[in-house]
Amino acid sequence: MLRALGDVALGADLTSLAFDVPFREQLDLDSMDILNFVVGLHAALGVEILEADYPKLATLDACVGYLASRSGT
Repeated sequence: MLRALGDVALGADLTSLAFDVPFREQLDLDSMDILNFVVGLHAALGVEILEADYPKLATLDACVGYLASRSGT
């Protein structure tokens, strides 16, 4: 997950991310960055992520919960 995020937030210090603050606020991501992040997650993990679910990937905590619930699907 952090690798996919690092691919769109080049140069960002991902070790200092707050778990409950949206990526957009912490990393100044735009819509294309979020799309590229989701594509990276899919490529790395093989998890299908519906466009309607993109908002569920807004924070580290939310990503972990979402990906855990989708594993094996």
